[in-house]
Amino acid sequence: MQYTTLSNTDLRVSRLCLGTMTFGFQTDEAESNAILDKAFDEGINFIDTANVYPLGEDLSRVGVTESIIGKWIGGRRDKVVLATKCGSAMSSDPLDRGSSRRHILKSVDASLKRLNVEYVDLYQLHHPDHETPIHETLEALDEVVRSGRARYVGCSNFTADSIASALGVSAARELQPFVTIQQRYNLLAREAENNVLPLAEDHALGVMSYNPLAGGLLTGKHIDQMQTEGRYGKGRGAQIYRDRYWHDGQLETVRDIVSLANQAGTSASSLAVAWVLANLTVSSAIVGASKSHQLADSLAAVDAPLNPELKNQLDSLTDRYRPTVPSGPLTESGQKRS
Repeated sequence: MQYTTLSNTDLRVSRLCLGTMTFGFQTDEAESNAILDKAFDEGINFIDTANVYPLGEDLSRVGVTESIIGKWIGGRRDKVVLATKCGSAMSSDPLDRGSSRRHILKSVDASLKRLNVEYVDLYQLHHPDHETPIHETLEALDEVVRSGRARYVGCSNFTADSIASALGVSAARELQPFVTIQQRYNLLAREAENNVLPLAEDHALGVMSYNPLAGGLLTGKHIDQMQTEGRYGKGRGAQIYRDRYWHDGQLETVRDIVSLANQAGTSASSLAVAWVLANLTVSSAIVGASKSHQLADSLAAVDAPLNPELKNQLDSLTDRYRPTVPSGPLTESGQKRS
């Protein structure tokens, strides 16, 4: 396993981060423990979760994933960098969601209880909340850090403009800044190269890339099957994944990637993860599994640097998935300027 320092922190993390969205949904507790054991034994010391996981059919089981991790972590706490997120709807109650001070402080306490820890290393906003002024959100996160409930804070699914705005507010008000961003980034989703990744590099932010395998599509195992397996088959996230990736153009690209992998004597999975890790702005690629053996290809990618010629071929093959998405600047309240 290879390790890197996450932003300007003292967190030394593995280049692979274990994603846990499947725990309690696609995988029961026993299999989730097997995945955690395998990852830990192979040197993955970075675990990412969220209070809203698992993304099952409804909201009745939110928090189960954190509870599974909490039962597993035990005496390993000092050897694990633990990250979780807040902001998604935890129930049908309109107050039980978002990034208000009330919800953040309630959410972090609930997560710590489920995780069975006194603090998390990284506490992240799962997505922007345009109804809450950004200064209120950042002040609440600052309180979370100062109270010892988290060591650092970060964000997920933010645009470059909203990240820059938040960093400016943190600096002006002397609040804890985001030290990480979590962004969707893979061979079929390269928009982050246009603005988010350059911003991260400019501000020395740690980058956690999620969906490096496009929800399993880049394994090449599902391109000729119906949309009934894994992330594409069921649950609240299934339609999101189908909308993102399940199109003729993407499926044809995956076939080409599988062909390149076969020629290179590796798997499409390893190739896809290695391509993400080849971007040195990426600190860790978040990899998930529904069976412990599925981690093997991702683990192999860490110790097999991508051949420059092969990387160039993959870049050319997938350049169409790097569209420029215009976005206007945000005000301090998080609203778009007209």
